[in-house]
Amino acid sequence: MFKFAFSENVTKEFILTRLSEEEIFCYYLGIKEISKKLICSRLRTDNRPTCGFYRNGKGDLYLHDFATGEFYNCFSLVMAMFNVDFYSALRIIANDFNLKSYNNLPRNTGTVVKNVKKYEDSGMSKIQIQMQDFTPAEKEWWMQYGITEKTLKRFKVFSCRAVFLNDNLFSLIKYPDMAFGYYGGKMDGNELWRIYYPRNKEKGIRFLTNWPAKKLQGFEMLPKKGNLLVITKSMKDCMCLHEFNIPAIAPNSENLFVTDSVLEQLKARFKHIVVIYDTDPAGIANMRKIKKLHPELIYTWIPRKYGIKDISDFYKYKGRGATLNLITQFVKWLKNRWN
Repeated sequence: MFKFAFSENVTKEFILTRLSEEEIFCYYLGIKEISKKLICSRLRTDNRPTCGFYRNGKGDLYLHDFATGEFYNCFSLVMAMFNVDFYSALRIIANDFNLKSYNNLPRNTGTVVKNVKKYEDSGMSKIQIQMQDFTPAEKEWWMQYGITEKTLKRFKVFSCRAVFLNDNLFSLIKYPDMAFGYYGGKMDGNELWRIYYPRNKEKGIRFLTNWPAKKLQGFEMLPKKGNLLVITKSMKDCMCLHEFNIPAIAPNSENLFVTDSVLEQLKARFKHIVVIYDTDPAGIANMRKIKKLHPELIYTWIPRKYGIKDISDFYKYKGRGATLNLITQFVKWLKNRWN
């Protein structure tokens, strides 16, 4: 990550008294206006529009990437684009808009759009689905992970025939493709959905969501109290563990974790909290970051000798008997650790 010396004259307030959030977004995203129209992400390969703007309750303007679940204000967008810290992003913006002059800074090649109209929308983006009964192929797909239709209904997972984003048709699902909607309740009158495309062959989009960043998958299914809680990385893993009577939750994104306030509540409800992320480089890196912040939790993963990254895939390739044996060994290891 680039890091430059911070100038006391360049602050967030310095920038926003001279530029609007809309002007900064337009410049770095290469667009002429901020509207309800979806745009393509500049942070990843995105061949179809999957990003939209909204204002939060405080009036701050955000870009929401529906495919990843990430949120960006105008400053965090620049941080992500140039892989820099917050203060360096301020300097880059000041330099690009000729508010200050700095040498050896990354520069954007966009065109400054002046007098951009203020974006007034205050509501979250709307996601709706057209439901259908689970097809035999979909039931079979979930059963390869040991997840029954009863569990899908309990976790409020639905089969999608069509998905709509901001009242526009986003995807029409035709076999052999599949789409599943994870219902997360309502907020400000809008339904919260996390759409999972396990076989999406169009543009590599795996998820579409308007869930708040802090919302936890599987949280509503937790018992009031218990000996063990697993924090994993996906709803699929949560449901797989549920089939073995192990309560589990997952953050809304692999780059997020449980907030400190919620974690304290969970510590009061569960005697032991175990973090199990994927064994791939991203999963291990995220688990190490979490461990630095919360060393009191227990951390483990699927033994590397199996070459399998998560519990649901373990069930898929090894079967229920081997998965039950692995979980039994895991619980025995935990009991020895507790004693």
